[in-house]
Amino acid sequence: MRLPSRIVDLSSPLDSETVYDPPFMRPKIEYRSNADTAPLLCELFPGLQPQDLPDGEGWAIEQVQLTTHNGTHMDAPIHFQSRSIDGKPMMTIDQVPLDWFFRPGGKLDFRKVPDGHVVSAAEVEAELKRIGHALKPLDIVLVNTRASECIGTEEYLTAGCGMGRDATLFLTSRGVRVAGIDAWGWDVPFVHMRKRWLETHDPSIIWEGHKAGREIPYCHMEKLCNLEQLPDHGFMVACFPFKVARGSAGWTRAVAMFD
Repeated sequence: MRLPSRIVDLSSPLDSETVYDPPFMRPKIEYRSNADTAPLLCELFPGLQPQDLPDGEGWAIEQVQLTTHNGTHMDAPIHFQSRSIDGKPMMTIDQVPLDWFFRPGGKLDFRKVPDGHVVSAAEVEAELKRIGHALKPLDIVLVNTRASECIGTEEYLTAGCGMGRDATLFLTSRGVRVAGIDAWGWDVPFVHMRKRWLETHDPSIIWEGHKAGREIPYCHMEKLCNLEQLPDHGFMVACFPFKVARGSAGWTRAVAMFD
């Protein structure tokens, strides 16, 4: 089997400092060095002293406090709603078929779209036409927004467009079961959604892209990066989520592979 000549990492690093989330849900990582843990190792072997160990060191470990939606992650259908519109239980991340997560990919470039814009089905169709890509069942569709330019700043949480209900259903009705975006969420940032709500009080605009998963269950990734390094299509995506039992999401190391 011939391997691709290039692999692009689409996954954002997980750390305690970079702004990827609002303060209430940011991860906390405690780093314990090899020297820190030497006494722990010695406790397992009576009579062993730190100076008996090479360089007086044990193991490096990290104590992590996080949610399944920290870092680059894959949302499972149950994250959107507990049941589909026909009453069936929505899949948790450990129930989603593995063959969804290793498929050909295509990229939609919406970096020039204003922050807070809700992408429509017509705009998705026009972008696919522009890049000359015909969707096939189980294609993985990645959405490049302006948000990736703002990673690490507070602006990241408000930057970029979002995928609307019709845009999402345009993809899923054609067999797409995994999509992804480089923004904080698949929908527009909440600050823009809240503004529209105050103007209209229309509940259908709340999380409309996510809620489209009630009609056709699918998964999507959030907080991707480096999408600007990808061609429009002609690449493979591998994005297997961590198998969290009964989880609404799983941390994901997403990569794109192409020549």
